[in-house]
Amino acid sequence: MGIFRRPRDMSAATPAAIGEFWEWWAQARPSIEAALEAQPGDDDADGLPTELVEELSHRVGKIHPDLQWEIGGSDGRGPALTVTGGGDPALRGVAERWHRAVPRSAGAHWRYYPARQPDPEMLTQNLVLGDHEFDLEYARFGMRADQGRARVDITAYHPDFLFVAEEQRLQVARHLLDWALGEDDAARWVGRVTTAEEAPIDSLPPSMLAVVVEQVAEPFAAPEWLTGEGRTPRGHPSRVMVRFPLHRQDHPLCDLHVSVAVPYRHANPDRLPVDPSAGALRKFERRLTALGDRAVLAAVETGDGLRVFHLYADPASSVLADLDQLAAGWSEGKAKVSAASDPSWSALAPYRP
Repeated sequence: MGIFRRPRDMSAATPAAIGEFWEWWAQARPSIEAALEAQPGDDDADGLPTELVEELSHRVGKIHPDLQWEIGGSDGRGPALTVTGGGDPALRGVAERWHRAVPRSAGAHWRYYPARQPDPEMLTQNLVLGDHEFDLEYARFGMRADQGRARVDITAYHPDFLFVAEEQRLQVARHLLDWALGEDDAARWVGRVTTAEEAPIDSLPPSMLAVVVEQVAEPFAAPEWLTGEGRTPRGHPSRVMVRFPLHRQDHPLCDLHVSVAVPYRHANPDRLPVDPSAGALRKFERRLTALGDRAVLAAVETGDGLRVFHLYADPASSVLADLDQLAAGWSEGKAKVSAASDPSWSALAPYRP
């Protein structure tokens, strides 16, 4: 039951670089549109002058140096600008804040995304990586559904994998996953990704992945709670509850790990809570689950006279003040609220199936 220090700067207010980006975009968009229109039937960044590409990269890099961007729009719905963390959960909140800051004047015919969207048409095109061109018509996925983990493990195959290194094979697999599912759903539902030099038995085109994922995801339309038992450092019984499945992508602004440690007075010989403490803890938990989009309750640990609630919160909201107030009202001892920035949700790693 770790206690985390409250960070000095918990403000996740929109960085100045995001505001500067949209100010620049308003001025640069006409030039970008003119360059795209000069490329018949090709609404992507390949048609942009080098200076615009470099400036766009510079502006996105000021928001965060590891963000990626791309311009597309071959589906006939107008151009789209995507700024993404490339599947890195630590960057999902940054991209989301960029997206939520889109001004009304950003161009009605433009679309803006904080993660790559599905693009099934790309699954039939050629993909050029380095000096190799892959005809994606020949790509296949071996898919193994793991209902216990709510994941689909993937074995990616292409006949040209015989001629390229593993890093390049995985790059092909990542592109296929993004185009088949979109970046967020790939992060939600895809588990282990490996590659093969021979087609896996019962392999299917990547376009079928969405159907398999839909079957895996169906039983988890509403999250449930998994329970487990263990021992505290003092050797007494402990109980753990974990919300499952819980996806980082469903709470993109919740970059802050908050632990609320609540002592209880009434316990059985194993030092686990009994009434009236058990009832008071249930009431306290209901207050936590009523915080809305500002925070999500992820896990609960109980033992040795202490219950620790683990939440992920939006640091730009007022949720910490509300939690402090809630903790101050606890009558069975001093409840403590501690917080630490954890945009990749690494603190949940010990609890994941």
